[in-house]
Amino acid sequence: MQFELMASMMCANYGNLEKEVDELEQGGIDSFHIDIMDGRYVPNYAMSLNDLRFIARHSHKPLDVHLMIEHPNTNIQIFLSNLRKGDTVYIHPEAEYHPSTTLQKIIDAGMVPGIAINPGTSVETVLEMLRIVDRVLVMSVNPGNAGQMFLPYVSEKYAKLLPLKEKFGFKVYWDGACSADKIREFAPRGVDGFVLGTSLLFGKGRPYGEVLKSIREFKMED
Repeated sequence: MQFELMASMMCANYGNLEKEVDELEQGGIDSFHIDIMDGRYVPNYAMSLNDLRFIARHSHKPLDVHLMIEHPNTNIQIFLSNLRKGDTVYIHPEAEYHPSTTLQKIIDAGMVPGIAINPGTSVETVLEMLRIVDRVLVMSVNPGNAGQMFLPYVSEKYAKLLPLKEKFGFKVYWDGACSADKIREFAPRGVDGFVLGTSLLFGKGRPYGEVLKSIREFKMED
């Protein structure tokens, strides 16, 4: 079974970011997930524009940029100008007055448009945007911090989204509290990729290639 694995780079060792990027690429990571937080839309500051710029220039794998910021349309060009064609940019619909305008700027720049859905955001409120995005990032925790507990009611959100994938032509991704049991359960149900943080990838005392290989070899639930 094929599914993508993305490294949540806010969990990386910033004492040697270049080494982290190299070892993740060599280990077989599919993309680098970059969380940008402004301290307003979420109560935290995470990765910076300079972090994004460094990883974009140093890596060969795609970037998966998650903008947890208010009114991304105001500064979207700053981020787009530091990315490469084909990188993904997610926005939160609630953070923008006219999210479709921001998504169009992402498309026009040659990037992959995506939306991130908070645990408290209903699928019904983003239904029209599913027609123009290529990726939907479902938050299984409230955005802003790593290491949070999974919110069980989010499972119902996947039950609503996954049947719509073929009709609207988007992919579904998991972000937050991604443990082994979640991949075993939701990959067979149609989730296309998983953002890996401290639950499965970072701080395990094992080479990243070994960890990623073991994840791809998970025995899936029927």
